Amino acid sequence: MGELRYNPVLNEWIIVSGKRKDRPLLPSGGCPFCPGSSEVPSGDWDVLSIPNRFPSLVPKPAPPEIEGDEFYQVAPAQGVCEVVLYTPEHNKTLADLSVRHIRKIINHWAERYIDLGGRDYIKYVFIFENKGRVIGVTLDHPHGQIYAFPFIPPRIEKELESSRKFYEEKNECLFCKVTEREKKDKERVVIENEDFLCFLPFYPRWPFGVHIHPKRHVQSLPQLSDKERESLAQILKETLMTFDKLFDFSFPYIMALHQKPTDGKDYEYYHFHIEFSSPIREQEKIKFFAGVEESMDTVTFDYRPEDKAEELRKAHAKIKY
Repeated sequence: MGELRYNPVLNEWIIVSGKRKDRPLLPSGGCPFCPGSSEVPSGDWDVLSIPNRFPSLVPKPAPPEIEGDEFYQVAPAQGVCEVVLYTPEHNKTLADLSVRHIRKIINHWAERYIDLGGRDYIKYVFIFENKGRVIGVTLDHPHGQIYAFPFIPPRIEKELESSRKFYEEKNECLFCKVTEREKKDKERVVIENEDFLCFLPFYPRWPFGVHIHPKRHVQSLPQLSDKERESLAQILKETLMTFDKLFDFSFPYIMALHQKPTDGKDYEYYHFHIEFSSPIREQEKIKFFAGVEESMDTVTFDYRPEDKAEELRKAHAKIKY
């Protein structure tokens, strides 16, 4: 299966998984995620989690294939990888689903976060969706994924550290401050409802990489009230429809839910939020992370964020549902 290998230069774990090279690319013999396939039961279901057939992490991993030492550390690739099927209907996207249905998906995400996060070997539950060929999606059926890690991923470690320092120095939440500032500035706000704010941040990484923040300070999905979950379903649908309306095609993206770790520690200073990224920058232009971005982790944003936010607002004004 492979193993976890530790990078002593960047202080982060790398998942080595040789089996994933065998996963199918747009199989022609029928969709494995449609009801009645060998992987998915027939029956009455709206949202369903199934095991990933080509997982990079498993609950009971084999010992590492390579022997590590104090310098080159290795560990078993223990964790969980699941596929979340959004709907039995093959030709839909998340944007096509009703607010009521998206609410069911949100409830399912919250349940899986609690269940997987309750396992003693899981420290972080990552819920996400890859959509579109340009993102590398290999199966068309509407679905997302969950990776339950035995470590806290580096990106989250950075967010935890910055939000912890800000809280200690200012006695307030960093993400709440960002939400407050974006509401005040208005220029980058795309959609707002009573409980959530969707905006292109002052510090964007991607041309249309909007963030969605809850206005109330919560650390994870399960802490959202019924009303807030309804509001989240509403703003998610509007955001995704806005993407599709931008250039009148099904917009590719990565949707990442950022929640507190599940290692039992106190993360009161952290704030649940959703981040989108997409390589689309104009009608027929792609944003590639090349030399500066990929090698130096220094993003070069080719536009004014305020102008891109205005494009999104104009697209949002055209949606009908």
